[in-house]
Amino acid sequence: MKILLLGKNGQVGWELQRSLAPLGELIALDRQSQTHCGVLSNLNGIAKSLQDLQPNVIVNAAAYTAVDKAETDIEAANLINSQAPTVLAEAAKACDAWLVHYSTDYVFDGSGTRAWREDDTTSPLSVYGRTKLAGEQAIQQSGVRHLLFRTSWVYAARGNNFAKTMLRLAQEREQLSVINDQFGSPTGAELLADVTALAIRTAWDRQDVAGLYHLVADGETSWFDYADYVLNFARDAGISLKLAKDTLRAIPTEQYPTPARRPLNSRLNTDKLKTTFDLCLPSWQTGVERMLMEIHGK
Repeated sequence: MKILLLGKNGQVGWELQRSLAPLGELIALDRQSQTHCGVLSNLNGIAKSLQDLQPNVIVNAAAYTAVDKAETDIEAANLINSQAPTVLAEAAKACDAWLVHYSTDYVFDGSGTRAWREDDTTSPLSVYGRTKLAGEQAIQQSGVRHLLFRTSWVYAARGNNFAKTMLRLAQEREQLSVINDQFGSPTGAELLADVTALAIRTAWDRQDVAGLYHLVADGETSWFDYADYVLNFARDAGISLKLAKDTLRAIPTEQYPTPARRPLNSRLNTDKLKTTFDLCLPSWQTGVERMLMEIHGK
């Protein structure tokens, strides 16, 4: 099996380099790659790379993820999140390859409290959400064999993430406010990569598993409770914080306006994924704790 990975140095791409390597020959590209084009914004270059390499599986871990910036940088967000997946789907179909692609909870409007299922009506609130949905639809309509994974609140020990930001701010400030009315599941890049590898291996033998899946860690939390969990872990680990215990302030989304609207309900139902691939997803706390222990060397 020859696997082409795009976006190798992003949070998810970095973990995919590890998880995909045992499956076969892995060719990993990013913006700095010299031999073949790994830049999603270069549509012709990406198409030529696929034509030259003739992979069996293409895993696209690259995306435009600057949610607020996308509100004004519409052309770039559309190019990378919508047009590039269209090109990838066409090129993958031409070389009879599987296409693995990641999407987001932002394709939903965040209404209600029930966890979203794969077949629920989409209604994105932001440019980012609309471009990611367009990418999904282009892949589905192309007829290419695909695995689409919607996920949410992604983090990793490598790079920046919400937990690291909370720790830094709690070390610098005596007051800190966090939104308490947005709900979802923090999901580690490590978990995404491991489930992706399992799904590809399964799909290699069972083509009927092709389709769209929700992939997040088990359980749910709010940004406020997520932050509180991280800060309590830090205190228990002996990390000195300027923010006193029990002084973290909960605020509603309306008190923290952003250029792009965020969905209040980012819960994703993972029953289809767990049933199809016969797996159990760990709790969000398990992954977050592992990440915190890794970055603090505990």
